[in-house]
Amino acid sequence: MGIIERLAGAFWDGLRRVVSPRTVRNLRKELRQSALAKLGIAVVVAIVLVAVFAPLLAPHNPRVQHLDRSQLPPLGFSKTTTQTTSQMVNGSIEIVNKTVTVSATPKYPLGTDALGRGMLSRVVYGARTSLLVGLLGTVIAGAVGVTVGLVAGYYGGKVDDALMRSADVMLAFPSLVLAVALVGLFGRAVVRIPDPLVALGVAPDMPETFALPGTVIVVVGLVNWVWFARVARGEALSVEGQEYVKAARSIGADDGFIIRKHILPNSVTPILVLATIQIAAIILLESALSFLGFSGTNLSWGFDIAQGRDYLASSWWISTIPGMAIVVTVIGINLVGDWLRDALDPGIEGEGGGV
Repeated sequence: MGIIERLAGAFWDGLRRVVSPRTVRNLRKELRQSALAKLGIAVVVAIVLVAVFAPLLAPHNPRVQHLDRSQLPPLGFSKTTTQTTSQMVNGSIEIVNKTVTVSATPKYPLGTDALGRGMLSRVVYGARTSLLVGLLGTVIAGAVGVTVGLVAGYYGGKVDDALMRSADVMLAFPSLVLAVALVGLFGRAVVRIPDPLVALGVAPDMPETFALPGTVIVVVGLVNWVWFARVARGEALSVEGQEYVKAARSIGADDGFIIRKHILPNSVTPILVLATIQIAAIILLESALSFLGFSGTNLSWGFDIAQGRDYLASSWWISTIPGMAIVVTVIGINLVGDWLRDALDPGIEGEGGGV
């Protein structure tokens, strides 16, 4: 048995301790029948490994500039450019234009940007920013949205009206416009996190710290909580009238206990599926904010796309390569979300939100 089979077996064994055997059977059945689910899982696992082991996988420091290696093309491509020089001819200075072909080099397999930084290294480190913002932003959005939705659905009446009307107000604003306004209001706070691999001396030439855009994480969470609130409210409305909830209420259980022990556990499945989809939506939102210059870190896919927009005609790879990384990551996460939806709760299709 190979290492992949052993890891898969350990994963399913661990999952059985957390969820019901029926849920595990549904997940395995759907995974066996869906090639797209397998592809999505492979993509997500690969992106996660790249983000975790970025200092080991990046061939160069993504922040170090080499102006003499500016705009080198990726392997398999070449670039024709015009060099302007001056020379003395018959006692006068003349300007000479010379056409030069720049070839790719294996040292920079994905080429370099305008400052001579390796695109492969920047894409590898950009995966950290996108995944961390996606995960942490989803946690914040889920915590706020699920709390609001469960309370609104459980109590109903005026409480429900007040909370869900506030959600409607949030939906009236485009997500990107609201996020830009909130970042402008709170400022761009950046948290510097020491890189453990660099601290251990495994990759001494790589950046010692990693910049985590704190404001962006909070903002994307506050922008996207509405989708969780809507799903959690719907689940709370359907569970609140069940007999076991009435029985718990009849023996004197307080509202907080009922929401924690009965309403929330029976609402987890659609919330989990929505969280997976929202990670992809938040990655797109973070990339848009980085593109506009609101992220606070320059190791971001959106930032690199913005830096390369002035060179699209001559050095297309500066923007295209991080753009492709965003596309592949979002597609992979959405495929995993589709797998979870089909296996766990096929009735919630179309509930997810986006940017």
